[in-house]
Amino acid sequence: MRLTCRAILFDIDGTLVDSTASVERTWRTWAGEQGIDADAILRTSHGRRSQDVLIEHIDADQVEAAMRRLNELEVSDTDGVIALPGTRDILTSLPAGSWAAVTSGERHVMVPRLKITGLPVPEVLVTSEDVENGKPDPEGYLAAARQLGVDPAQCLVIEDAPAGIRAGLAAGAHVLGVATSHAIDELTDAHARVLDLTACRFTPADEGIVVEITD
Repeated sequence: MRLTCRAILFDIDGTLVDSTASVERTWRTWAGEQGIDADAILRTSHGRRSQDVLIEHIDADQVEAAMRRLNELEVSDTDGVIALPGTRDILTSLPAGSWAAVTSGERHVMVPRLKITGLPVPEVLVTSEDVENGKPDPEGYLAAARQLGVDPAQCLVIEDAPAGIRAGLAAGAHVLGVATSHAIDELTDAHARVLDLTACRFTPADEGIVVEITD
């Protein structure tokens, strides 16, 4: 793939940051406390807002308390949270205002996660609190493109989860799947797929950002 885009919209967990172990520990701890099958939750939770996952397993009036407990667990567990390969160099090379992050996580969890891993916090960061509808709905990606002042069709969405890939496609963007949390065969809806972002080169140019798969 060789693409010139006006902006790049990154997911965070599994795309910029490897927090999979921490996230899974959080869900398993909470599920154990509630007597719920953690594996059933984890089969559908990646790339989605916690509240959207919870409503499938508990009554609506219990979601607020469950969110508070999940947030406590997530904030206190940062063991093993690291930047994924290539991400630091990529983000620091992109011009200001040319990229954003769109996450299913909450701001008070995501900002510390970026800082812990030494990654820059983007000027435009769309979190779960900023949207009415989480991924696979395109609302978050449309909001990020709007805040950057870029047509979604001129954006590249980079995602690791099928729900996020569907959100990017629904927004009308080009989508690159990174197989950092899912098998590459699970990302077939994306326009292109790589094992991680070290396989890509991002070059700022007068006409935008040139993105090339080099591996």
